[in-house]
Amino acid sequence: MDIRYYGHATFELADEGTTVLIDPFLTGNPKATIAADDLNPSAILVTHGHGDHVGDVVPIAKRTGAPVLAIVELAQEFGEEDGVTAMDINIGGTVNFDWGWVKMVPAWHTSTTPKGTVNTPAGLLVNFKGTTVYHTGDTALFSDLELVGRRNPIDVALICIGGHYTMDRFDAVDAAALIGAKTVIPCHYNTFPAIETDAQAYKADVEAQTNSRVVVLEPGETHSA
Repeated sequence: MDIRYYGHATFELADEGTTVLIDPFLTGNPKATIAADDLNPSAILVTHGHGDHVGDVVPIAKRTGAPVLAIVELAQEFGEEDGVTAMDINIGGTVNFDWGWVKMVPAWHTSTTPKGTVNTPAGLLVNFKGTTVYHTGDTALFSDLELVGRRNPIDVALICIGGHYTMDRFDAVDAAALIGAKTVIPCHYNTFPAIETDAQAYKADVEAQTNSRVVVLEPGETHSA
C-alpha cells in the first residue's frame, strides 16, 4: 500500500487501483504537487471543515462520483451539493467499505463548515486493505491520543507538527510516544510562514525518544507501507 503526500495535510492511500483521498487541499495550496483534476479517488475522507482541509472536496466528488465521508454536520452540507454523495459519521463511529473501514476519533481543535456552521473536528483511523493509518487531523497534544493506539495498533500515523494552529514539533514528539505507531509521517507544516518548522529535527527527536520510525516526505513523494 502506498501513502502519497500532496502537501499540507493531504494524503492519498493507494493499492491496486483503489485510492482513498484525505483532506484534499490542492487549489491554493502553495506546496501542492498535483492538480485536483488529476485525482480520481474511490473515496474522500475529511477531518474537519476548515478551508485548508475541505479544499477541493466538492469538485473532486462531483467529477468522480467518489463518496465523501465526514462528521454529520459537514456531511450534511456536502450532501446539499448536486452530484455529491455524502456519508455521515460521528466521533467513535465506524463505517465499512469494500476496501476496509474508517473510524472517527477525537481531535482537539476547532471547526467551521464551509457555510459557517460551527462543528466538531476529528481524527480518522483508516484500515486500508489491512494496514491501519491514523490521520490525527489538526489537533493539539492531549493524553487520549494513547487510547487510539491502545485500541487499534497503528501501522502509520500522520501527525501534524507545524504549531500555531496545531501542536508543534515538540508536542508532536509526545503525541508520537502516546500513539505508538510503527511509522510516523509528519504533516501540516511549511505550507505557510506561520507553520514553518524543522521536520528533520522532529524525526531525530522521535526516533531518539520513542520506538517509532519517522519518514519525512516532501510533497509529491510516496511511502510504501
